[in-house]
Amino acid sequence: MTARLLLALLIAANVASAVGVVFARHEHRQLFTRLSKLEAARDELNIEFGRLQLEQATWAESNRIDQVARTRLGMVFPETRDIVVVRP
Repeated sequence: MTARLLLALLIAANVASAVGVVFARHEHRQLFTRLSKLEAARDELNIEFGRLQLEQATWAESNRIDQVARTRLGMVFPETRDIVVVRP
């Protein structure tokens, strides 16, 4: 009787272990899929960040700023007679 009980207990432990392995593998696959998606999203964000840095550099060029100041704001360099030097 004790041998049957021991055998049943070992079979139950074996089945529980197998179910645990299947569950762990399934969870691993889900997490790996999520990791892959997050890495792809990270790569897309890095590409977008590079584009934005390039755009910022383009907008911040001194020639561009000078052009906008002259055309949109009507700014000009002061004449030499309009420059006043203030000394302490």
